[in-house]
Amino acid sequence: MSLTQPRPSAVSAALAEDRLGVPSVVFFVVSAAAPLMVVAGSVPTAYTVTGVIGVPLAFLLLGGIFALFAVGYVTMARHVVNAGAFYAYAAQGLGRTAGVATAWVALLAYNALQLGLYGIIGLAAEPLLVDWFGGSPAWWVIALVTWALTGLLGVLRVDVNGRILSVLLVSEIAVVLVFDIGNLFNAAPGGVSFEGFSPGALIVPGVGAALATVVAGFAGIESSVVFAEESKDRNRTVPLATYAGIAIIAVLYAFSAWALTVPTGVDGIVAESTQQGTELIFNQAAAHLGSPIATLGSVLFVTSSIACMIAFHNTTARYIFALGRENVLPSVFGRTSARTSAPVAGSLLQTALGLIVIAIYAVLGLDPLTKLFFTFGAFGGLGLLTLLTVTSIAVIAFFARRPAEETTWRTKIAPALAAMALCTIIGLTLVNFDTVLGVAPDEPIRWVLPGIFVVAIIFGIVWARVLKATKPDVYANIGLGARAVTGASK
Repeated sequence: MSLTQPRPSAVSAALAEDRLGVPSVVFFVVSAAAPLMVVAGSVPTAYTVTGVIGVPLAFLLLGGIFALFAVGYVTMARHVVNAGAFYAYAAQGLGRTAGVATAWVALLAYNALQLGLYGIIGLAAEPLLVDWFGGSPAWWVIALVTWALTGLLGVLRVDVNGRILSVLLVSEIAVVLVFDIGNLFNAAPGGVSFEGFSPGALIVPGVGAALATVVAGFAGIESSVVFAEESKDRNRTVPLATYAGIAIIAVLYAFSAWALTVPTGVDGIVAESTQQGTELIFNQAAAHLGSPIATLGSVLFVTSSIACMIAFHNTTARYIFALGRENVLPSVFGRTSARTSAPVAGSLLQTALGLIVIAIYAVLGLDPLTKLFFTFGAFGGLGLLTLLTVTSIAVIAFFARRPAEETTWRTKIAPALAAMALCTIIGLTLVNFDTVLGVAPDEPIRWVLPGIFVVAIIFGIVWARVLKATKPDVYANIGLGARAVTGASK
């Protein structure tokens, strides 16, 4: 490091070690995917906007693709340990400049996914507040309450967040399964149909929009590696948590998406989803299981949104921390709390951005559901797909220089197949991005949002070259994680 830019101490630049076991990391992974929010929100939306019956199969197909991606991803985790996983993998596999460019895409994507959630919380809580108190405050008031809670938890110990998520997540999954079972015992007159799992129900003209709509349901499957520095026995914890998270998400979503069609019949699911929207699953529960169970589900819909906020807040704060630790961002972001070992500066930045976004949308009177939740979610989902693709390519490049360290399946075949599949999904997403956003095909926003990532990549490349020219010591440490603090460059 230069004399004018001292390194943070190893203590202040370290995340908490050995705080998280397999269950805790799984809770972070699956909480970010927000099961009840996806089942109640994304699944009916997918049926509505695409008219595709094969949504259950879409979840299984994507689960298989993400499991394929995970083969190379967790293999590289044994060799590269860094809270800024995508950034570090790109830097060590494709070069430091590519790493910085990837970092800006990651910051945009994760911030979008986290901030967009403030747009759904009011919609989730309003029916309950009206039922209980006869009225509800404006959406932004509810959003500010959850914003304050998320910000507070973001500066506490990571295992505290993990315990909170465990309670919320177990309750959430349990009620989703109860709803599903209730639906199975109340089939439509035509009986139970498995058409939703038929390839012919998915491989139709709307397949691209269907995949693009449900892919955000897998957001968070990559976060296991983000918490590697804080995990116990990470070489065991990270792979187990990653595969367990993907399996839980894919199977639960596929089963729940199919169960929604049982009471309506396959022919009626699109019409019912269009008419009832996010209330479909709760109306079914009220009819089949009674209003108290439906109310419990509505409460957990709120907590699902909050759990997702907490998970993404923690993940994003650690990306910011990873970049600050290596001075790609200001070094203040690379320090952690002496008491909790939480990345406080990164967490506070997330909290500040949340306040700004809520204030802007409230003042301008913008629709929080369509303009915040759906738009930010689609934007973040596209960024996540880009990061996954770049990471798969980075894995191949990284192990090409270390051919004897891992098997060919883990380092070449699986990452290559994943990269091709992910590129296909990106192409389908871009072609159908107007449908995903719910806008007209000629709306500029369908191209403006993907263009922002292009600008971010260009900015990242330029910033990396500036660092190389003006701060070669900083540039040399890009992607090294904790080793950047000790000065190791290899």
